[in-house]
Amino acid sequence: MRRAHVIAGIVVPLLTLSAAFAEAPASRWFPVPANALYLTGDSWSDTGVTYRLYGVQSCLRGTSFTNAHGLERDCGEASLAMLVALTRDLRPQCYDAAEQPETKTVFVFCVATRVAGAGAGSRIDLGTALIATGFAFAALKPDGQPVHAPYFVAQLVAQRAKAGLWAFPDLPDPNAIILRALHEQARPSTPPHPPTPAESSQQ
Repeated sequence: MRRAHVIAGIVVPLLTLSAAFAEAPASRWFPVPANALYLTGDSWSDTGVTYRLYGVQSCLRGTSFTNAHGLERDCGEASLAMLVALTRDLRPQCYDAAEQPETKTVFVFCVATRVAGAGAGSRIDLGTALIATGFAFAALKPDGQPVHAPYFVAQLVAQRAKAGLWAFPDLPDPNAIILRALHEQARPSTPPHPPTPAESSQQ
């Protein structure tokens, strides 16, 4: 429960939801199933459908950082562990933001409501909580702009405070890795130039 108290103090001032999201019909909200299969630090699956937090990018599995004890740890596993912990602590309700029927993927916002304490009645956005604690990042579009601007604000706060994964100098920023890969894919391959007469004569 200590984690929930810390998050509430960080996250509530940063929580910004669109009018359409705030007015979502009660019938459209659903919990993260207790038997959900967590895939990454920003996604889980249930009954053949993948649910992913809209605008959130977790650390990538297979990339690593060096922790305070000098041990190498998988960054994606660290993000995933925090998603599981927060989901179980906060028990958020989720709402569809967009769908990709061809991949059976649903993008969601998830929000928890505090029921006790000084912050009773306040809402905590799961995506903001993950990013503000430094265990996830604001997803970026191919042009480098954030998918959801409030999440980028939360990321800047976490980065400046060296929260979570930002405390480690060798943090493998997933957005930098993804954008670099996209740019390399988009780069046209240059065909080998035909040999010059001088080069031909030397062959």
